[in-house]
Amino acid sequence: MDPIRSQVSPDRFFAGLTEYVFETRLGFADPPLVDYVSGLLGRFIHFDAIYRLRDPVGRRLEEVTEMMLEAAARVGEARREAHRHIGDFTLFWTGLYPDILETRQNKSRFDRFVDYREQGKLAYSIAAEIPAPDDAVAGPVLERLSDEFEICVEGLHELRKELSGPQQS
Repeated sequence: MDPIRSQVSPDRFFAGLTEYVFETRLGFADPPLVDYVSGLLGRFIHFDAIYRLRDPVGRRLEEVTEMMLEAAARVGEARREAHRHIGDFTLFWTGLYPDILETRQNKSRFDRFVDYREQGKLAYSIAAEIPAPDDAVAGPVLERLSDEFEICVEGLHELRKELSGPQQS
């Protein structure tokens, strides 16, 4: 095994790949936004992070509809984080796994009627409007995620192609 490759952390790997795809393939240069997307990929390596939103009794929320209801019931920073998670969740599924998303939605009790793209944009926009502590993601980055949601989805589509390697003819 190549000793240099074995030392690359997942965060560095995703940062480099995301920057390459967004800037080279899409011609989109917005370092804070690209950094956010690469951080999202690093966080969502862990299954628990994808489904980290829970209701008051601790039940894992797996559908966007449930997440939206939970976010609406929260206040302050908790509400901001819930909406941010909804944006991340919808971006992840629409960008990397649209084929699986379609299957998930068809099997869903509620999400079959939800437009993940529209809910993602809305969730990021709401999160951007809620004041955040100093160590939180800046509101302008969340607002740009809302505004540039489609380019982020396209970037994640391209990133998945890059991860899949050369296509066979």
